[in-house]
Order: sequence, then C-alpha cells, then structure tokens
Amino acid sequence: MLWELFWSFFKIGFISFGGGYAMIPVIEQEVLAHQWMTEAQYAEGVALAGMSPGPIATNSAVYVGYYTAGITGSVFATLGIILPSVIVIVLISAFFYKLHEHKQVKSAFYGLRPIIVALILFAAFRLAITNPVLREFSWDMMIMGLMILASFVGMLRYHMHPLTIILLSGLVGIAIYS
Repeated sequence: MLWELFWSFFKIGFISFGGGYAMIPVIEQEVLAHQWMTEAQYAEGVALAGMSPGPIATNSAVYVGYYTAGITGSVFATLGIILPSVIVIVLISAFFYKLHEHKQVKSAFYGLRPIIVALILFAAFRLAITNPVLREFSWDMMIMGLMILASFVGMLRYHMHPLTIILLSGLVGIAIYS
C-alpha cells in the first residue's frame, strides 16, 4: 500500500505540468483507479486541501495518504509528489540559462499553456458536479453562480485582493445559508 501511494504520487509529480490545480484531475484519476476514495470523499479532500496553507497538490497528497494509510501513508504520498520536482529542479538548474533560450523549449511551453488551462477548468467542473447543490437547478445554484460572477468582477474590474473576496464570500454564505 505504501509503495503504491509513493509510486502513484511520484508519477503524478513527474508528469504533471501547470501547478497544483492542474494536478487535481490527475490525482483524482489515480485515487479512483486504486479505489482509495469515492468521488465525494476526494472532492471533500480537495476542498480541505484548498483551504489549507501550502500547495493544493501537496495538501491533496497528504490527505489521500492519510486517508488510506494514516500518517505513514501521508509521508509516502507527500514524498512521492514532491521528489520529482526536487529532482527536476536540481537537474535543470545546471542547464537553465542554456535551455530557456532554445526555440524548441519556448515552443513546448507555449504549447503546454492551453492544456494547463483545460486541466484547471476540468478540475473546477469535476468539483462542481460532485457538489449536491449544483446537480440540479435551484436558488442555491443561482446564488453560487452570482457569487462566482461577482468574485470575477471584483478581481478583474476592481482589482480586489483574493483574500478580500474569500472573506466577503464567507460573510455572504453566513448571511444567506444560516
């Protein structure tokens, strides 16, 4: 079990690009394939990982590892997800100044950008559909949609700090759902 956790998260950490949010659907596929959790349990874990300080992919690995094999599982999963980054950073740092100017390297990274956006949007979609409130049209769903829209407008148009948006959203949630 521990080796499976380590190896699964090592592969995810090694092949995933785009940061933690882009890794969420990849982690979910692995978790569901091994039947370590249900979709709903994983969605709860991602929500908790997103609220915790630190990178969401690492926090997700800690949660999945702990859920499946306790503290030792969380250590193995965490080592699995961070070790590839450490290895790649050490190897690339020696050649960084030579590599970053090559046309093929720049082109590859430009080609990866749309896929990263797609992975992040897919993760958001998957988390949304596991939310029971969003499965069918309701007033709650409409309120959440308006809160999402207001958050985007607040950040894009009025340059509000994300922390302010989070605090205001929490207050709105208390006011509406209490």
